Amino acid sequence: MLTRADCLAADARDPLAAFKQQFTIPEGVLYLDGNSLGVPPKTAAARCSKVVSQEWGVGLIRSWNTAGWFELPGRLGNKLGQLLGANDNEVVVTDTTSLNLFKALAAAIRIQQQAPQRRVIVSERDNFPTDLYMIQGMIDLLQQGYELRLTDDTLSLEQALDDDVAVLLLSHVNYRTGAMYDMAATTALAHRHGALTIWDLAHAAGAVPLDLNAAEADFAVGCTYKYLNGGPGSPAFIWVAARHQDRFWQPLSGWWGHNRPFDMDPSYQPAQGIRRFLCGTQPITSLAMVECGLDVALQADMAAVRAKSLALTDLFIQLVEQRCGQHPLTLVTPREHARRGSHVSFRHPHGFAVMQALIARGVIGDYREPEVLRFGITPLYLSHADIWDAVEVLRDILDSGSWDRPAFHQRASVT
Repeated sequence: MLTRADCLAADARDPLAAFKQQFTIPEGVLYLDGNSLGVPPKTAAARCSKVVSQEWGVGLIRSWNTAGWFELPGRLGNKLGQLLGANDNEVVVTDTTSLNLFKALAAAIRIQQQAPQRRVIVSERDNFPTDLYMIQGMIDLLQQGYELRLTDDTLSLEQALDDDVAVLLLSHVNYRTGAMYDMAATTALAHRHGALTIWDLAHAAGAVPLDLNAAEADFAVGCTYKYLNGGPGSPAFIWVAARHQDRFWQPLSGWWGHNRPFDMDPSYQPAQGIRRFLCGTQPITSLAMVECGLDVALQADMAAVRAKSLALTDLFIQLVEQRCGQHPLTLVTPREHARRGSHVSFRHPHGFAVMQALIARGVIGDYREPEVLRFGITPLYLSHADIWDAVEVLRDILDSGSWDRPAFHQRASVT
């Protein structure tokens, strides 16, 4: 039977243990929600202050040139690309995941218009809702007979893919369950049917090893505020394989994607390469803070990050089942390492109230419908002892029934 001493011993051997010192975490908090919003790197406040007080306050408009503001989306994209298996000039950090999905989806559909019978977009019913909403919006906008086909327990991915499919859009790691696709195998399956792939990496980037080029993927999008610790609402990213970048331009043809934006030409001429996936003027303060999280992530070896992620998620599952086994908790996260991302989810009939009770005790995870307690395991700032302590609080809440207080059943706007 595992003990807390065993966890402390594992922490003493942890090659990533020192990374925790690079983040700001409130005293008395066990933060298991990095899959929703990462914690701030200690450098973020100073970087933000410099942008506001020096680059904006002193440099003013000159900082577009002197502080490198104009090049920031591409420069950050090249940094981030190292974590994605991307080459230079294949990624830009910009806009939101939803907007970047729209761009990628429109681009993929334009490529596929040479095969007019391809009018199906495939995703999974359990995909993150914004992905499905953006597909639905695109179909409504096009008005050309496109349809959304969703995989579920009754329709497998293999069954859903046929020669009518234009695009396959999937999340690499499922937001609710933490289940992870084999990107290379799934992309190859789509390509055998002539479909293009768009991968949503929101719950994967910075948490699991990625190699988009080796997988021969076509497009990918994701956010920077989860495992990449870019800050609340920090700009997202879009990756486009080099072979697709100059075949068209994306429909949000704003001036930042123009080949010569300061010519003020009334006619749109797309920039060459990944820059054509930019749209409007960039949020410089938010972009600047993204770099703080990227700089920490790039110091860590992703193989070590993945090894610790699996060790901590294994530990969390084992401890919950050993110490809370008499309670109605159902694991919905895959046990197999190859199919698991970096968060663990359990269902409980009163999951929302249980999570509120945990948060009140300083163990911060989050809740997702239906009945899902979700725990993000972020290797750079969580330890084995943190996992032990979090499960001990969960055990106490369940054993005592303290979750069943009226206050814990009251829902706020954000759950």
